Amino acid sequence: METREQKRLRAQKVLEKLVDIYGNPRTELNYANPYQLFVAVILSAQSTDKKVNEITPRLFSRFPDFFSLSKAQPEHLYPYIKEIGLYRNKAKNLVFSSKKIIEEFKGKLPDRLEQLITLPGIGRKSANVLLANLFGKDTITVDTHVMRLSQRLGFTTKRDPVKIEFELMEVWPKGNWSNLSHCLILHGRRVCKARSPRCYECVLDSICPKVWIVRSEKKRRRSEEQT
Repeated sequence: METREQKRLRAQKVLEKLVDIYGNPRTELNYANPYQLFVAVILSAQSTDKKVNEITPRLFSRFPDFFSLSKAQPEHLYPYIKEIGLYRNKAKNLVFSSKKIIEEFKGKLPDRLEQLITLPGIGRKSANVLLANLFGKDTITVDTHVMRLSQRLGFTTKRDPVKIEFELMEVWPKGNWSNLSHCLILHGRRVCKARSPRCYECVLDSICPKVWIVRSEKKRRRSEEQT
């Protein structure tokens, strides 16, 4: 059983190895201003960044800001976002959130977690993405990749994203959180995939409990075959 200090030391090694590969990455969603990232983040739920990046140029051309979007009806957005999953709900959230931003925040996207999560379509995960990428705040974004990797790496056994977020805050010191999130997301997309993780090419293989278990099981099976 790892002590807290041992876990923190291993966590630091994880971050160092990931930074060697990915550097200081940012979100892969394309955007030119806070409005565009806000829209892209809402659209990205249960979709890929690649698909979102494909459809947003036309959407931004027709609805270039919060004001124009606040004047639309949700169905006006359907032709632009229908290739995205849950597009009807997302259209409604985009319009209602824009109205609220215009009416309550004077047309500017708020920069506080408590305010962001009052906007339709924005939960804690999405709010943390916006805070990190737009306002330079140090946040941990627990999406499906961060959840999977933090479990496989043995830094949490929880399944609730908020509980995982606070557990990871205990393992990695503040100042590393945003970079950690982006590195884990990229590594989850490219190497430590949900199905068929590519452990054979993973830089974390020597410090990953998941790999230790797999190797131990293979060793046990070989031993049984030889007896």
